[in-house]
Amino acid sequence: MRNSDTSADHETKRRLDAFLAQVERRAYRMALIATRQRDDALDIVQDAMFKLVRSYAHKPEPEWTPLFYRVLQTRIVDWSRRRKVRNLWQRVLGGNDEDGEDPFASVPDTVHATPDHRVAQSAAMDALERALAQLPLRQHQAFLLRVWEGLDTAQTAQAMGCSEGSVKTHYSRAVHALRELLEEHV
Repeated sequence: MRNSDTSADHETKRRLDAFLAQVERRAYRMALIATRQRDDALDIVQDAMFKLVRSYAHKPEPEWTPLFYRVLQTRIVDWSRRRKVRNLWQRVLGGNDEDGEDPFASVPDTVHATPDHRVAQSAAMDALERALAQLPLRQHQAFLLRVWEGLDTAQTAQAMGCSEGSVKTHYSRAVHALRELLEEHV
């Protein structure tokens, strides 16, 4: 009996490792867009991965995706709240810890295109990142989970911890806001 438990545990670990390898890059980009801080984004993703392994590894594999993104979004919201409090105290007490580093400057260009195409693509990505940053957090989350991660409405609702109706509302508002903000790039 002990031998089969070890075998099942090994298989779960293998599948969990494969799942985390599959989502880590997209999760990092989501956290990076939300935080605009490379180290903070890495910490958030790492915390979300640890939480999934510690608390939800025993769940059925199809549940891992919405559970992981729920944990990730919760970590991003927590980071955002702490950041607001810290910024408030910095304004009151003076000082700024921003180093001015552009977190997207270190992301490698994976597209082999002409220089003109790269410039246009870079401008469009910069505009998209600025537009996403202007969205309220819940709209930002709904948009990225639906479009980037390809989660359906029910999975997104589970990941965000809200109703499917709320997801539809946040997503619709995000799409309309992004269309308006990005109309010159379309």
